[in-house]
Amino acid sequence: MAFTVGELSRLTGVTVRALHHYDEIGLIRPSQRTAAGYRLYDKRDVLRLQQVLVLRELGVPLDDIGPAIDASADRAALLRKHRGMLAERRTRIDAMLAAVDAALEVLEEDRTMQPEDFKAMFDGFNPADHEDEARERWGSTPAYHEASRRTKQYGKPEWEAIRKESEEIYTRIGQLMQQGAAASDPAVQAAVEDHRKHIDRWFYPCSSQMHRGLGEMYVADPRFTATLDKKGGPGLARFLRDAIAVSP
Repeated sequence: MAFTVGELSRLTGVTVRALHHYDEIGLIRPSQRTAAGYRLYDKRDVLRLQQVLVLRELGVPLDDIGPAIDASADRAALLRKHRGMLAERRTRIDAMLAAVDAALEVLEEDRTMQPEDFKAMFDGFNPADHEDEARERWGSTPAYHEASRRTKQYGKPEWEAIRKESEEIYTRIGQLMQQGAAASDPAVQAAVEDHRKHIDRWFYPCSSQMHRGLGEMYVADPRFTATLDKKGGPGLARFLRDAIAVSP
């Protein structure tokens, strides 16, 4: 059985525009065409679309999804791998939901916090996971030691200032990107310089060369890509990388 692009859109919720885009970039090419040249998608195409959506949900950049799928000849094994990744994410999310529920209970009952409340509220989070990884990846660098030294002195006001400042920068860059500004646009470059100064001011001395290295990491690590794309819109990580690359 084959589906037209309109039928596949209605059945899956993926827009016709997105399906056309996936075809144009070679991510999901319809296996058949009608005599009039219209796209027809078969079972293999539908399964590939589902894998694309799963990998997008897992934070894999669009440019990396095709190679990731094509590298595996065993589609069933690939699906099992993706299922395991989703199950792991669900476990983490369930734990965090329980932690938020515990915090809501304390807040709504307006009672004194007990030792068991702390366990319930923070069981869903494991900051050590990120600290261990950061130490493994950058622990020998001067930047890591300087960032560690500085951030140990920060309290709630400093972290709130960092959050607001970074959100403003990412939102500004995201809006410029969505307006169609080029990476070399003066307004984009001004925001990129604010981004570099933000890192320099709060974490460690950030030279232009180091900034470019960060930009490359934003697209090389799917987690960074997903985080930035959520802050400023899909494509922000790659746009920011490109803007940093052409900065003075």
